[in-house]
Amino acid sequence: MTELSIVLPVYRVQGYLRQCLDSLLSQSFTDFEIVAVDDCSPDYSGDILAEYAARDPRVRVVTAPENVGLGRARNLGLQHAVGTYVWFVDSDDWLATGALAAVVARLRATEADVLVVGWDRVHWNGPVEAGSAKSLLAAAPRVFAAEEWPRILNALHVAWNRVIRRDLLLKLGLEFAPGWYEDVSFTFPLMLAARRISTLSRTCVHYRQRRTGAITRTVGDRHFEVFAHWDHTMALCAGAGSGAKVRGLLFRRMIWHYMRVLCHDARVPRGSRRRFFRQAAEQYHRYLPSGGFPLPRGGDGIRFRLLARGAYRTFRVADLLLRTVRRAQRVSARPRRRLARRGKQALGYLYYQLQLRLPVDRSLALYAAYWYRGVSCNPAAIAAKAAELVPQVRPLWVVGPARVGAVPPGTDYVVAGTARYYRAIARAGYLINNVNWPNHLRKRRGTRHVMTHHGTPLKMMGMDQLDYPAAAGAGDFAAQMRRADRWDFSVTANAHTTIAWERAYPCRYETLEVGYPRNDRLATATAGDTAAARARLGVDPGRRVVLYLPTHREWRPKGSHVLDVERFAEALGPDTTLLVRAHYFYVPAEQAGRVPSGRRRIVDVSGYPVLEDLYLAADVLVTDYSSAMFDFAVLDRPLVIYAPDWPVYRELRGVYFDLMAEPPGAVATDEDELFETFRSGTYAGVAATDRRSAFRDRFCYLDDGGAAERVVRRVFLAEP
Repeated sequence: MTELSIVLPVYRVQGYLRQCLDSLLSQSFTDFEIVAVDDCSPDYSGDILAEYAARDPRVRVVTAPENVGLGRARNLGLQHAVGTYVWFVDSDDWLATGALAAVVARLRATEADVLVVGWDRVHWNGPVEAGSAKSLLAAAPRVFAAEEWPRILNALHVAWNRVIRRDLLLKLGLEFAPGWYEDVSFTFPLMLAARRISTLSRTCVHYRQRRTGAITRTVGDRHFEVFAHWDHTMALCAGAGSGAKVRGLLFRRMIWHYMRVLCHDARVPRGSRRRFFRQAAEQYHRYLPSGGFPLPRGGDGIRFRLLARGAYRTFRVADLLLRTVRRAQRVSARPRRRLARRGKQALGYLYYQLQLRLPVDRSLALYAAYWYRGVSCNPAAIAAKAAELVPQVRPLWVVGPARVGAVPPGTDYVVAGTARYYRAIARAGYLINNVNWPNHLRKRRGTRHVMTHHGTPLKMMGMDQLDYPAAAGAGDFAAQMRRADRWDFSVTANAHTTIAWERAYPCRYETLEVGYPRNDRLATATAGDTAAARARLGVDPGRRVVLYLPTHREWRPKGSHVLDVERFAEALGPDTTLLVRAHYFYVPAEQAGRVPSGRRRIVDVSGYPVLEDLYLAADVLVTDYSSAMFDFAVLDRPLVIYAPDWPVYRELRGVYFDLMAEPPGAVATDEDELFETFRSGTYAGVAATDRRSAFRDRFCYLDDGGAAERVVRRVFLAEP
């Protein structure tokens, strides 16, 4: 028998569904089924479900006969579930890495009827509220009933944070009632009926806080449906014979819920709020426990008292004052937060200084890429090979707070600015980065620093930028060189790069001219790798794929473009998918790790985390002056240089060679010429192929699939 059934109601979630399904299907625990209920979703959600069901037998799709709503869709999924346990996961959320294994282990250890799991809140604009109920769940007994530990009723009353024994639901005949707030009349009766409840405080669910599309941000009178659900809840719970303490907590939770609905500006319409207040007051007196209840403190306590008195006008005034005070506190707290942030940095630096007095840990390798943007590039390839050749050395990545969600499953990491981060950078024996570490980091005796860089240079870099103010900006070259002085090794892809870095970074380090580790995957790629990359991007087989990857121009306004991609896609024709990737400087943190759908003519892949996947998926690369041309050339596929501003770029940014004289393929200097290059097929003609061959001979001769191993053997194993 399947151990776990995950019921996944699906409606208007095409933008989030892939992330949800991928988070489930990539779990280390595999004995589960997904019962996905297509609630007649009018978008592409059904197509996405069909795609996943076709490639993974664990996904079963049940289609509702009509749009039945969230509660009834869950009921339909439950009818088709066969697992010992059932988990109602929302399809716009996603599971944390290792969540299923942790959940099943806890269920096996406790034989619980209901397991309440931890979650965090991921806001649409990036911030994450971690461990929303961690302290509550961690304080719970190992196994208990709600009567024994009523505080569990304070956990957020939703279905997606509870894993339930299916037999219990069948025995109780408990289903979701129709309408909004259907979780209320399901979760509380469930908790009071369960004899064995357990908790798991670790974050298992990433709870997406959507900006639009959620009922919590939908204004309308349907919010009055909350009263019927609480009536139903109270009737069911009264039949369960709950004690006075439970009844008091349940009552308090009900009134708290009413206040949250009423005081939320995006729920009850303004003209309906007095009526909602009166109905809430009626419920207050109808269900008020005879023995009283624990009154909340602060603003909620004031609202409770005014509701009990039925004083709506006073309630409105008090609510306005409470909101005003809260806003004033937030505004006045900003300078304090800045001071607190600086104080936190000072404390972190002090902690770092203390850690420097402790021994270097030669079994720890610290990795980072692109100023803590995630796990990628040459450091990622080196980390993967080191795991094979020197498994005794532990890999640890540094990521920024906003990039945590993009960390690949199973990757150990520290968040920049935390105590663990300062400890790691103070004591790690190996530090591998494709950019420089911060100024405050000290090079310790006994450590090895590896600068992998992140591209073969066309544009001037390092000290060579001094003659090009547009490139240099207000850069502190002395500080840049002090950072480069920490390098023990500088990885280069070819002789051209070695020579350029000698001028750009005149410091003492050993050059490892071994090829770029990130290109190993490209050098050994097969047709199957290309097909797999396209599948990950959702690109249908048989389509031509063109990847457009422009570089950064310091003098142009942020977000400006040199190519009209809409016109370009039209010129390419209906059989071509155009992948567009902005420079990483322009990619917001919330887009990091985003997996796009390739079922459109133009697909924004700016947030896609693995650049090599994009190279493998592409038949042709169109770029201007990006180092992507050197990497893509390893695949020996057509390259087109679109250089409408070459004279400006050459003069303002400075270059190491004349790209127009030594291009990797066809060259276009305006849009019409670019379109004609594809229309005529010259992008893949004999002349373009000959240019690419010469380019590869100069820049790609070391890309044989062994670069990462050469770095690992020299750095970690001290081989010559």
